[in-house]
Amino acid sequence: MGQVCGLYQVDQSTVAVKERFGKFETVIGPGCHCVPWCCGVNIAGVLSLRVQQLDVRCETKTKDNVFVTVVASVQFRAHVETAEDAFYKLTNPREQIMSYVFDVVRASVPRMILDDVFEQKNEIAKSVEEELEKAMRTYGYEIVQTLIVDIEPDVTVKRAMNEINAAARMRVATREKAEAEKTLQVKRAEGEAEAKYLAGVGIARQRQAIVDGLRESVLAFSDNVPGTSPKEVMDMVLVTQYFDTMKEIGASSRNSTVFIPHGPGAVRDVADQIRNGLLQGEA
Repeated sequence: MGQVCGLYQVDQSTVAVKERFGKFETVIGPGCHCVPWCCGVNIAGVLSLRVQQLDVRCETKTKDNVFVTVVASVQFRAHVETAEDAFYKLTNPREQIMSYVFDVVRASVPRMILDDVFEQKNEIAKSVEEELEKAMRTYGYEIVQTLIVDIEPDVTVKRAMNEINAAARMRVATREKAEAEKTLQVKRAEGEAEAKYLAGVGIARQRQAIVDGLRESVLAFSDNVPGTSPKEVMDMVLVTQYFDTMKEIGASSRNSTVFIPHGPGAVRDVADQIRNGLLQGEA
């Protein structure tokens, strides 16, 4: 209806290309404009000035013969100053951008191995952006930014990579576990050795204390009871210790049965047996 009345509305963030008798005349901005169609003036079309995004999926092969799909995201837009070139010089800007992305990606990725593709994706994006900037500037478009948003290896390759990583991590875990067990065994052995050493020191001190106590007892008894010899005192001490031992055995909670001789003469026999046992042991 507006064109019938000679009026045309241009929306915000867009421009319209005005022609007179099929020849470019000017670019008009947002607002309402007079377009006298009866004088051969018409609107050839509109052009958006907004930033547009195009996602390009490019399948290619790496240097180590792995097929990958590289997804590049290109953001581009046209300007008022270059609207004429953007409208007339290029029929389909998206197809043109896709062609340049394919060309750069398939020229860059085959020179890299798969690991380098992941590590140098920013360099690939920079190469694509530089090539697009030079080519699309001629057609009146500005490349705002280019990103490599995804790198997808073949499914079998991805599975193999995951298995390799899992195996490597398992080796590390096994090695660390072995080191931990080794350290634990060493520490346990050191603790046992220290415990045995301290036990031996304790036993040695205990025996030394027993010997010192017996010596002091014999000397004190000999001094306080005149006429007794150290041998007689030692016999009495041995007999006393023997009966103390029997008392401890009888008081033990374990079920034990010990047969010992009983009677006054048996005491001397016990002393003789203990003395003879000690002498035989020393011999």
